[in-house]
Amino acid sequence: MLNFAKVHFLGAAGTVTGSKFLLEAYSKKILIDCGMFQGLKELRELNWKELPIDVDQIDIVLLTHGHLDHVGFLPRLYRQGFRGKIIGTAPTLAIAGIILKDSAKIHEEEAEKAAIEHYSKHNPVLPFYTITEAEKTITLFEAVEEGEWISFSDKISYRFQYNGHIIGATFIELDINKKRFVFSGDVGRVNDYLLEKPKKPEWADYLFLESTYGHKLHPTEDLEEILSEVIKETIIQKGNLIIPSFAVERLQMLMYVLWKLYKKNKIPNIPIFVDSPMGNNVLEVFKRYPQWHKLPMDEYAAMCNHVNIVESYRETWETIDDSRSKIIIAGSGMVTGGRVLTYLQQMIDDPTTTILLVGYQAEGTRGRQLQEGCHEIKFFGRYFPVKARVKSIESLSAHADQNDLLDWLSEIKNIPEEVFLIHGEQTALDAFRVKIQKEKNWNVCIPKLHAIKELMI
Repeated sequence: MLNFAKVHFLGAAGTVTGSKFLLEAYSKKILIDCGMFQGLKELRELNWKELPIDVDQIDIVLLTHGHLDHVGFLPRLYRQGFRGKIIGTAPTLAIAGIILKDSAKIHEEEAEKAAIEHYSKHNPVLPFYTITEAEKTITLFEAVEEGEWISFSDKISYRFQYNGHIIGATFIELDINKKRFVFSGDVGRVNDYLLEKPKKPEWADYLFLESTYGHKLHPTEDLEEILSEVIKETIIQKGNLIIPSFAVERLQMLMYVLWKLYKKNKIPNIPIFVDSPMGNNVLEVFKRYPQWHKLPMDEYAAMCNHVNIVESYRETWETIDDSRSKIIIAGSGMVTGGRVLTYLQQMIDDPTTTILLVGYQAEGTRGRQLQEGCHEIKFFGRYFPVKARVKSIESLSAHADQNDLLDWLSEIKNIPEEVFLIHGEQTALDAFRVKIQKEKNWNVCIPKLHAIKELMI
């Protein structure tokens, strides 16, 4: 008798964000990741819709890592009736807990602000989810060890394998009736300031592969030289350098690189303000799980002492009022919300301000608009003219580029029955499909959002 598994592509199909893949096999339902859509309005609006599945029938959720586009929908899943276990590595769950509580707080604050200032068309203005819902979701978390096979049923087992990218991140392997399903999550860089290089899968019957930079090679630019020049220019102009940053990994990496530059006398002792409550909490995760990164703890302490940690909204305004040239690192990385908007509100119309984008900017985000040279940008219900200089550094990306991804595939011993390209915009997906077919002659599919595939097991 033929047996089939079903995979529902509920997110990150034909787009980068919203990672959600429901795997059905032998009466079990396993959700791989549970992220929010970000970027284009039509994608963000999908977040408000009920999932087209019976949420209360899902047995477990397995998380590749803690980024918002992989975990941010979990409280909505809870609201829709899910009460199973949410499983990941200990650092992933620590990061996910921080992100969910911070995200819920932002949702509540933005809903309150929009209601008071009447810039939302919705009435009443409701948060996407509440702090209470985030906290209830976190009670379902259960940590597992990296690298160990875990038996879920007599036909299904799974394990989490170290994948770089951010602290705690993994790819997930599921063995289902002797067929191996590999979900790449987000693959990290081979040479990373803070993390070891990713492990590689050795077998994959069905491969679900991220393609964020499937069409690109990261530039071989001298990161330290570029940062040094931008900082010196900022000081000469008596301006401010604003770096919108992802709170997980990128912020800690920036702190470390800036500390190294100062230590090497490549930059003067310019004040550095880190304004990201979530980023501050993530620093504690680095302290708690030293085996998951390669930053020596004495260097960790030194870099933390070198910066000014902004701990309250009052201190945000004190930082804005500080007349010195300074570096401000604030969330969020794609300028979609968070503290960075408060700084931009005050400084984006000043030609002495430099905005430095240091990570992937998804289609439809304010970060992408800035990167593409927009003359004005909308937030807080109004438009602000962009007179600041905008620069980008691609080499700080935590994502593997095309060569890194091909290298990540290099130890797979078999020919996969099917490769599904996910987590990519259409240009990246198409280019990477052609590249894999040419280099490996593998069967590659680009699934559409809400597609359902039956796979023989």
